[in-house]
Amino acid sequence: MSTDQTLPAGPAPVDDAGADTPPRGTLRRALRLLEVPRGRALLAVLVGTLALGCAVALAAVSAWLIARASQMPPVLLLSVATVAVRTFGIGRGVLRYCDRLVSHDVALRGMTTLRTTLYGRLAAGRADATLGLRRGDLLARVGADVDAVGDVVVRGLLPAGVALMLGVGTVTAMAFFWPPAALALALCLLLAGVVAPALTVRGVRATERRAAQARADSSAAALSVLDDAGPLLVSGRLDSRLSAVREADARVAAAVDSGARPTALAAGIGTAATVLAAVAALVTGVPALRAGLLAPVELAVIALTPLAAFEATALLPAAAVQLQRSRVAAARILALLDAADAPAVDAGDAAPEQPGGGAHVLHARDLAVGWPSRSPALTGVDLDLRPGRTVAVVGPSGIGKTTLLLTLAGLLDPRHGSVTLDGTPLRMLDDPDRAARVVVTTEDAHVFGTTVLENLRVARGDVTHDQAQEALQRVGLGTWLAGLPDGLDTLLGPDARTVSGGERRRLLLARALLAPAPLLLVDEPAEHLDPTTADALVHELLDRPTGWDGSPRGVVVVTHRLAPLAAADEVLWLADGTVAARGTHQQLLDGTPGYREAVDRERVAVEPQERA
Repeated sequence: MSTDQTLPAGPAPVDDAGADTPPRGTLRRALRLLEVPRGRALLAVLVGTLALGCAVALAAVSAWLIARASQMPPVLLLSVATVAVRTFGIGRGVLRYCDRLVSHDVALRGMTTLRTTLYGRLAAGRADATLGLRRGDLLARVGADVDAVGDVVVRGLLPAGVALMLGVGTVTAMAFFWPPAALALALCLLLAGVVAPALTVRGVRATERRAAQARADSSAAALSVLDDAGPLLVSGRLDSRLSAVREADARVAAAVDSGARPTALAAGIGTAATVLAAVAALVTGVPALRAGLLAPVELAVIALTPLAAFEATALLPAAAVQLQRSRVAAARILALLDAADAPAVDAGDAAPEQPGGGAHVLHARDLAVGWPSRSPALTGVDLDLRPGRTVAVVGPSGIGKTTLLLTLAGLLDPRHGSVTLDGTPLRMLDDPDRAARVVVTTEDAHVFGTTVLENLRVARGDVTHDQAQEALQRVGLGTWLAGLPDGLDTLLGPDARTVSGGERRRLLLARALLAPAPLLLVDEPAEHLDPTTADALVHELLDRPTGWDGSPRGVVVVTHRLAPLAAADEVLWLADGTVAARGTHQQLLDGTPGYREAVDRERVAVEPQERA
């Protein structure tokens, strides 16, 4: 919406880098949204425990086999141990594969559920929750942040559950051989599995908040370059935007690097705990062997088994990092959901409801519009729209024209005054009812990577080929359509990358014209067009306010083009944050100097292009 104003942060918090630690229960709330079946989660823990249990058993049986073989017993006495070594070796690989299948199935299903829930609640919730976010930040929340919450299952919770079960089982088994060695192993497992992850969390808590915000900034900066590379290059601002991308990437790298130090320390503690457990087994086991309390082969078992027992705890420092990363991601997702689910903002001393005055009548009285985090951009707006009536809204860039359209469409709450549709406050209508009667097309509306016809059917699923062709003809895309290789069945690139800016804008307008809503709000339909084509398009909208079936339609057009506004029933001239003048095009020419001067400047600017 670059022609109106730069979108602020809106109601959803964008920056988390400076925020406090996410409140307790944040991750628990997000995990509930994953809807992970308890049975599947327990199965994943069980299979993971069996896989690592095979590794521990393999180490123990191998130690026994080697020590016993050194005593040169009859070969038949070693046959059971030999078969067990093969069984545990094969079982470790097979069960590890099954563990990956089960755990990733749980996580991926949970991510799908969370993302579906997120999309559904955002679509049904307050529009300003997403309108107030940069595209890159929104993409990070519905993409990387959802993945981070899902990853906590595979990389955080399941490894912790496996480590707990495996640790208890290994210590119990060791206790049957030599209780002092089991006690030493338990203490070392606590050191590696509790102390090391706790130190990791303490070190990376602030780091992960900075990294999350840096990743969002990096996505936003990269998308801004990809979306507007041409205009940025022409305006000479491409280098500064690329510098912003590099700076955000550098902050991501710096945050990751700073988090590597506590992770390395935790890894060192884990290695030290493994050595301590083995040494403790030897220190306590050798005197027991001399005293006849342990057999030689049992000493080998208690000395070598701890080397495999710490395989599970080695994952816990990384699990602690993932847990913190997922908490930050969950806080960002829940902030977005809470903003979408928030009740409508009361306009305070809003104007009283207006009588309906007929079917599909939109009234705005003493309206002030703006984003919740800023002061009103535009105040004192009165507007009446009914089928068959056309209104043009003009004024300098940044004054609040797009914000006015979003408020009239019910996507933003009024800051003051009222907007009613057939006598009912717009914010009291549910989304389907409001969308059935008021349709708005903005500059950044999405074009899908599918055929031309399917993009038009976004407005109405039963659009026929003839209706689609007529709508495209009406917006001046008839020649363009005729030149497409497959006509209406031609595939468009993602977000209309394969068409020009003017073609994209008119394609969106054609989609809006095919919508069944009797009231149409259009934002800058003539952008990226030459003056002659732009004026013809705006004149067509204002002079023939009809729907796809010929029924009358009320139209509000926000535009910078002034020449074709003679076709409008009323023109609102915005200046200094309010409606400076209103009336027909001719009335404003006769009685509003600022408007007349703007028309003259437009004429002077167009004449050289027409001569060329």
